[in-house]
Amino acid sequence: MIKKVQPGTKLSGTVTAPPDKSISHRSALFAALSREVSVIENFSEAADPQSTLNCLTLLGVEIDRNGRSVRIRGVGRDGFQTPLKPLDCGNSGTTMRLLSGIVAGAGIECRLTGDASLSSRTMKRIMDPLKQMGCTIDGKDGEYAPIHIGKNQGLRPLRYPLPIPSAQLKSCVLLAGLFSDDPVEVVEPIPSRDHTERLLELDSEAFGTAKVIRSSRSDVIPAQNYEVPGDFSAAAFWMVGGTIFPGAEIRISNTGMNPTRNAAYHILEQMGAEFERTNDRFAQKEPVSDLTVTSSALRAIELDPALVPNCIDELPVLMVAMCFAEGRSVISGASELRHKETDRLAAMHEILTLAGAKTELKEDGIIIYGNPDFEPLAARYPSFHDHRMAMASAILALRSKGSSEIVDAECTAISYPHFWQDLSALQEN
Repeated sequence: MIKKVQPGTKLSGTVTAPPDKSISHRSALFAALSREVSVIENFSEAADPQSTLNCLTLLGVEIDRNGRSVRIRGVGRDGFQTPLKPLDCGNSGTTMRLLSGIVAGAGIECRLTGDASLSSRTMKRIMDPLKQMGCTIDGKDGEYAPIHIGKNQGLRPLRYPLPIPSAQLKSCVLLAGLFSDDPVEVVEPIPSRDHTERLLELDSEAFGTAKVIRSSRSDVIPAQNYEVPGDFSAAAFWMVGGTIFPGAEIRISNTGMNPTRNAAYHILEQMGAEFERTNDRFAQKEPVSDLTVTSSALRAIELDPALVPNCIDELPVLMVAMCFAEGRSVISGASELRHKETDRLAAMHEILTLAGAKTELKEDGIIIYGNPDFEPLAARYPSFHDHRMAMASAILALRSKGSSEIVDAECTAISYPHFWQDLSALQEN
């Protein structure tokens, strides 16, 4: 699908961020591990979390879906069935990495597959610690899907320092640890998303400047009865859109504000963005707020590399904001962007260049020479079949004087099925 984006004359109104994808994945997986029945409200209808539900069904988990309400009858640690066909994770790296931890820890013989994009992403990072624990796991060329998992002879305790700040890697090891008689410890030097620890109520403690998180078979897995908050990563597109569009005012309701996820909010504030944050509350264990963003004069920023893990998914749209900031912005320490659905550093450099922005691509980041009066060229933007590239291009195109096109725009369904409808509504209000 090719989607035309007309710049329009206004951008205003209220949107509700779609259900959080990361929390939807985890709530379903943890509900399956529980021995209780869980009812999860506002579960994401995006393609990736639906892949997780499909895989759990193949593992013998009873799931009733009614729109955004999902009822899961947990089978406990020892109730998973050997699937009769491969577990298709689609485009979802979260599904493959977290589910690998569960089935490898449980010793379920199975095969995990994915689409072409997922099959090109390395899984060696999760395979190495799982093998150290005594799991049987292998993949194509030792690191790619399809992944083959076999029985194990019992898990060995492991103290695992995270080599990179990755919530998926951390979660994979901790989920496998739930099947170990002795505690498995993950040492986290740099914080990453903490949804797994929150939802499973895992034991953790400070370890110098790092944190140690533990899991074992002694952990009681709670039922997952709650309402999933709005996805901060999706809300970030409207945060930037409202900031760079003249005269804009956008209210984003029910936005998840987990402090290990919301660095982009503070980065935009540092750049000069103006937000009103109201109705702060908790959706069970997760902080939630309503945000109102208005057009703002932005200034350039040299992003602290320590913040990158906390805003890795928002970096593409932050690059769009930097195009309209006064001065030279620098992102470094972001080489992880090269290992997403596409090489997001190279992809954003191409997209910004098509728009006429002045940028310099680096091995681990990008330099952007911003201008508050920047007027993007009307262009035909490739999405690279990457949902975040498609949405970042759309926000950029809003400031163009002419009509732009987004190629393969349907890929936004991976995380935000109603993105194009919400964009149209904001332009029409």
